[in-house]
Amino acid sequence: MAQLTPLDISFIAGYLLLTLLVGLFFSRRASENVGEFFLSGRKLPWWIAGTGMVATTFAADTPLAVAGFVAKNGIAGNWVWWTFVSGGMLTVFFFARLWRRANILTDLEFIELRYSGKAASFLRGFKAVYFGLFINAVIIGWVNLAMFKIIKIMIPGLDPQLTIVGLVIFTAIYSGMSGLWGVSITDAVQFVIAMAGCIILAVLAVNSPQVTAAGGLKQALPDWMFDFFPSFSSTVNTSATGAYALPFTAFAAMAFVQWWASWYPGAEPGGGGYIAQRMMSAKDEKNSLLATLWFTIAHYCVRPWPWIVVGLASLVMFPNLPAGQKEDGFVHVMNAVLPAGLKGLLIAAFMAAYMSTLSTHLNWGTSYLINDLYKRFIKREAEQNHYVLMSRIVTAVTAIFALYITFYVLETITGAWEFIIQCGAGTGFVLIMRWFWWRLNAWSEITSMVAPIVAYSYINQFTTIVFPESIYIIVLFTITCTLAVTWLTKPTDREKLHAFYRTTRVGGALWKPVADEMPDVKGDTGFPALFADWFFGIVLVYATLFGTGKLIFGEPVAAALYYAAGALAGVMIYRDLSKRNWKTFD
Repeated sequence: MAQLTPLDISFIAGYLLLTLLVGLFFSRRASENVGEFFLSGRKLPWWIAGTGMVATTFAADTPLAVAGFVAKNGIAGNWVWWTFVSGGMLTVFFFARLWRRANILTDLEFIELRYSGKAASFLRGFKAVYFGLFINAVIIGWVNLAMFKIIKIMIPGLDPQLTIVGLVIFTAIYSGMSGLWGVSITDAVQFVIAMAGCIILAVLAVNSPQVTAAGGLKQALPDWMFDFFPSFSSTVNTSATGAYALPFTAFAAMAFVQWWASWYPGAEPGGGGYIAQRMMSAKDEKNSLLATLWFTIAHYCVRPWPWIVVGLASLVMFPNLPAGQKEDGFVHVMNAVLPAGLKGLLIAAFMAAYMSTLSTHLNWGTSYLINDLYKRFIKREAEQNHYVLMSRIVTAVTAIFALYITFYVLETITGAWEFIIQCGAGTGFVLIMRWFWWRLNAWSEITSMVAPIVAYSYINQFTTIVFPESIYIIVLFTITCTLAVTWLTKPTDREKLHAFYRTTRVGGALWKPVADEMPDVKGDTGFPALFADWFFGIVLVYATLFGTGKLIFGEPVAAALYYAAGALAGVMIYRDLSKRNWKTFD
């Protein structure tokens, strides 16, 4: 702790005190019922709900991961996650309004809204435990380990393990007291702090003595590091010029298949998890759509550039870092350039990023365990204050279990994210089509969860095919098995289908057999306009993303062209949204 000055400590203490006060302020409101505790009473405006999504996906590990991509493969290395833009925009225009309209507490409750029978009940309960406890604990564990690394490098005199335990307990206390109200408000504050800290760090890194002595980033680093697109070759390598190159089939798997086919935390096809939770917490359908639109724009266009700049600067300042430690360059830059006071601000910024992710995951995971397990299968009729009390207890239990996973299990897991993507490949087909095709049933979704694990196991054991090319085979196998099981099993009960259609009014040609039986229910129309909005949304994000990059690296003409394309796309989206009659379905 000796490295921190009183000014540094005051920034950190002030941040923690502010967070605790917000939790205390909203504790009474969160105690009213589980709707307040898990969905903020469905009263969040778009900018709070959307900023909460951005803050949650801005974890302590994401700046390090992005800096690592850049340090190893240049700016083009970010295509490993930039390819999810298409899926994000699909969620904005096709699913945000539907999640809000469904009027459910969790996205797992959707299962028994949409499907019937014991298979649906089993699926809901299984997912509650699998995602709410186990997968959630793994995600929290990876975030914990990233914060562990930051503390170890930034404050070597502090025990990182005890610090992580203390932060988890602190976060569990304020999120358990305040529910999603407190989590959402603190998320907004935490996002501002975290972004301000990263922007300050990027400016200081670019103006550091090592970078200025080398003539700036563009003089110090090869040109290919600044390319926004990878080149293509027959294998993943660096070309003769040093540029990041990969097979087109690998890029195509990520750009054209992965975003809709694979389940991935925070980027679920059709929305899901804590993203769906924030959409359902918005005060109406319009705010739900705008929240998700703001999240998608901020996620791709606002957040990454400070991290990218720091990643490039780390190559100049610490050129001898081993390949396996390139991500650590971000933290080493922090240590090297931050003066007294700002070091405390940046530590507070990373704590904010870390705690926003942790608090959301604790609240989201608890919502599954209470609403979709405890309340559904164990104690169905109880007072609201009982469920709120149990929610607070389960929040603490989830935090403790995540700490166990962090320190005793997770460090033995390698390639976890590639594993998750491959073992969820093809599941996205059902997560999307269960809204738009009446024939899918609970067995379809169960099959879509089991089949990719079978395919992945076979490929891993008996072939030399590797990720991401493996995605093609797993997705094809999963969809084939899913369709076969769908036609071999009975459809969802007609009464359940009628109730679902009446609630969501989803519309579309694939619901025609059900819609024809309900002439009094008006389903959604205007799908061509939704596809147009989806296309323009993709253009808006990529144009703004690349325009900002060109502006940062001193190419104002190219930046202006990108911004013009983005502005045109934005105008087209605005024109369509302004013509909609939002009150029709509210």
